[in-house]
Amino acid sequence: MAGTPSKKRKNHGTRPRTGGHPAGRRPAKGPAKPAPATARDWIGAARLRTLPLAIAPVVVGTGAAVLAGGLFHWVIALACLAVAVFLQIGVNYANDYSDGVRGTDDHRVGPARLTASGRVAPRAVLTVSLVFFALAALAGLAIVVRTQQWWLLLVGAACIVAAWFYTGGKRPYGYMALGEVFVFVFFGLVATVGTTWVQAGAIPQEAWFAAVAVGVLAVAVLLANNLRDIDQDRLAGKRTLSVLVGRRATQVLFTVFVLVPFAISAYLALFYPIAWLTLLALLAGLPAILIVWTYRMPRELVTALALTSLTSLGYAALLAWAFVG
Repeated sequence: MAGTPSKKRKNHGTRPRTGGHPAGRRPAKGPAKPAPATARDWIGAARLRTLPLAIAPVVVGTGAAVLAGGLFHWVIALACLAVAVFLQIGVNYANDYSDGVRGTDDHRVGPARLTASGRVAPRAVLTVSLVFFALAALAGLAIVVRTQQWWLLLVGAACIVAAWFYTGGKRPYGYMALGEVFVFVFFGLVATVGTTWVQAGAIPQEAWFAAVAVGVLAVAVLLANNLRDIDQDRLAGKRTLSVLVGRRATQVLFTVFVLVPFAISAYLALFYPIAWLTLLALLAGLPAILIVWTYRMPRELVTALALTSLTSLGYAALLAWAFVG
């Protein structure tokens, strides 16, 4: 009817449409997917700067073996080197995997890890780690067959177990301030004395002195690493020795552990004068100490770590020369 007021129509055209075909809506942008890992990334994850720590005890242990037996068993020496290097690479990948799945590396200061970055599936990193452990086991088995020292199988098994449980398992000892102890035992005593024993069938006292020296240098490398990550480890609940004692005490311990080997070689130089040449390794060791005491950014400690690792190798080579020469 003409006299009846008409109802106002609601204009829905001015409202944004939330329905309709999905193609008409903009997809939400999610986080960018990490690029696949390259060969360079895999090589970086092997942490080649730590390999001198595996080589050093074999070099000086072989020197002590020549001193004790007068012969150089190059096949056994190379097998010892293979065991040490494969174990070192295996433990580096194992740490990448274990720390990555725990979330410890989410705020890492040093070089990016494969697992934590999301560029590689954790299972793939674990597989590579196990492959290197297997290669170390095969090299160790070759030593056992050659020397007929079958009890060494237990030593090899202990090395692999220690390598895995540093950061692996439910209660890794690396999270309980015990990493330095195990590094000293396995990278110092076991690696050096074991190399001497399988070649010479004897362990002269020089091998023990050398084992202590390269062992404390390996501990110094770990201290530099943990000093770099001290804040991140504290947040992640990783109780390293550095987290427990603090920065200043870690700096003091690092300095002591870098210098102790040179006190040992000074004593050995009374009997093997060439041992004085080990002081040349301080050309890398002293700058490492300086960096540890003066660093401003944690990344600077990566250089200190690498210099300390080189100090260990240079020291071992020169001390081995003293034993042989």
